Order: sequence, then structure tokens, then C-alpha cells
Amino acid sequence: MNTEKNYLHKSYHVEIIPPKQDSEKLEEDLILFSSKLERVMNSGFTASITDNAMGLLAFQGHECIEELGIPIKPGQILIHLNTFHTKKDLHEILTGCLKLGITSILAVSGDGSTRLPKLSPADVEAENAASVTSVELISYIRKNFPQFRVGAAFNPYEPEKHEFEKLDRKLAAGASFVITQPIIDRNAAVDRLLREYPELPVVIEAWMSKKLYLLSDVVGYPIPEDAEYDPIATLQKLEDIYSGCGSYLSLLGFKTQYPIIEEMAKEGAV
Repeated sequence: MNTEKNYLHKSYHVEIIPPKQDSEKLEEDLILFSSKLERVMNSGFTASITDNAMGLLAFQGHECIEELGIPIKPGQILIHLNTFHTKKDLHEILTGCLKLGITSILAVSGDGSTRLPKLSPADVEAENAASVTSVELISYIRKNFPQFRVGAAFNPYEPEKHEFEKLDRKLAAGASFVITQPIIDRNAAVDRLLREYPELPVVIEAWMSKKLYLLSDVVGYPIPEDAEYDPIATLQKLEDIYSGCGSYLSLLGFKTQYPIIEEMAKEGAV
């Protein structure tokens, strides 16, 4: 296993959503953000901080960290970065991360809204592109900010030909690891990904909410609201199936699920 794989697989990646900019309880939200971030780092895990998730305007992860004075642990922060920014904001995010010692980025096309600007091809030196996707964003970061390790998303629910062609473009642009969309069982596209790219570090996203129906839009078919789902059991199954991959935990419950995850990590280290 290469060094990059060792880095990605040594711990869980725990998703943390920064406070929304229109929050009516911002101080409380910031305290909660800080406590989650510090807990994740103290556990030896990686905090994966989203960027305007679902197109909802939120504070940037690095600015929350700087404002709160949270001491970060090298290699334990992964910042999501999407294409819905101005060029000025893009540079401020990247330089702000480097100032704090954050050098891992997950570059995604992202969820837009009418409230969010979007990078133009000229902004990222991609004049021949019709629009800016994660491919152009990855290329721009690697060219202008080579200090970053940049990862890409992989969607096993898209038509395979399209998704694998786009993956090749992401890798050619400079992506060095992949995080999948959430899966809940063995997945043929993920199996192919691991088979055809044996040296590529892959992190499998596990859906940790009991509300499985919220995945309907992701998987492309309706899931009944009363569908039974055990997130912990599913995570354990995925870890057995994809033992050579890392685990990304979205919508993790910090009160009830997190202690179980810590125990699972200790057992895996034995």
C-alpha cells in the first residue's frame, strides 16, 4: 500500500457542517462546531468540513477555525471546496487554509443556488471549457497551489461510462484520492473502481442517518420513509466488504453513534 493510501486509511473521515450564515443562534452553533472538530481530531480521525452543503450559505471551515482559535492537528482536516465562489473568495479560502496548515482539499462541482456566484472558465484559466466543473477546479488548484493534496468525488449512481471518463479527467487534472457518494451495500461501480485503479486511494461514504429515504435523490429512485435502516450495521458491513478503503461518515450522530465509532476504531487498531 502506498503512502497516500496509508494516510487515507488510518482513521475515519467525519463530516462536519459549519454554521449557516443566517443562523439565529450563531454563538451556540460555533461552540458546537468547535467541540465536534476538536473531538474528531482528538480521536485521531479526519474532520471533513463541507462547503455550502445543499447550496445553503454557510461560513467557511477555515474562517471558523481561525475565528475560534482552534489549534489544528496536521493532516486531520479535509476542506471541501466547490465551484460556487468568486475567484477572490477562492484564493482567500486556499491561502487561508495554507496559513492554518490545512493542505487537503476535496474539490467538487457543488450545490448551487441563486445566492451563490459561480466561477467562470476564465477565473480558473480554462477558457476552452463551457463551464467550470470539479475537473477545472482541480487543475487550477494543482497548478497554482501545489501545496495541496486534492481529492475528487466518485458517483456510483451515474452511468458508468460517463462517470469513469470523468474520473480519468479528474485524475489527469491532479486528483490523488477519491471519496464516493454514500453506498449501503456492495456496489458494482465501486468494485470496478477498485479493480481498475488498484493504486488509487478510495474512501467509501457511509450514510449514518437512520432516515434512509433522504438518499432518494442521490440513488435516483424513491426510498420509502418507513424503510428500516441500521447505520452502524451497514458501516460494519461496508468495512468488511471494502477493507482496503477508508470510511467517510456523513450525518453522524455525535451523542449516540460517535462513541461506537471510537470503539470500532480501537478494535480495528488491535
